[in-house]
Amino acid sequence: MSRRSRAERRVTPPDPKFESRTVTKFINNLMVDGKKSIAEKIFYDAVDIMEQRSGQPGVQVFEQALNNAKPALEVKSRRVGGATYQVPIEVRPDRRTALATRWLISFARGRSEKSMAERLAGELLAASRGEGSTIKKKDDTHRMAEANKAFAHYRW
Repeated sequence: MSRRSRAERRVTPPDPKFESRTVTKFINNLMVDGKKSIAEKIFYDAVDIMEQRSGQPGVQVFEQALNNAKPALEVKSRRVGGATYQVPIEVRPDRRTALATRWLISFARGRSEKSMAERLAGELLAASRGEGSTIKKKDDTHRMAEANKAFAHYRW
């Protein structure tokens, strides 16, 4: 057992424009090389693009995309008696958000639009409608967990 106490979780301050902690965490994940102002500009530009394309408030589209991308199940490797099993487990709420954020950003970076704001807006709009690479990744994760349901008793 560890001699050290558990690390205290820091409270993320809400972002200045939308007063949302989720937005702040998303911007922090979007940030590269500590350039937060650039990450904020990309995100806020993407929100404006989403508002123009969808006709709904941009933050609402963002929240919908994030909720659609959150996985409920994932698989974890467990080694039992020389064999490795993919054991399905439920995903903790904070990890769900982290995974969805990571997937949205990575698939946005892989898109072919000109600017990062356009790529991010495109990926978020697709995810909010229940389509796109991020949703495919979530469905694949769920499918993998469903296929390995027989090994659920190895969970501990």
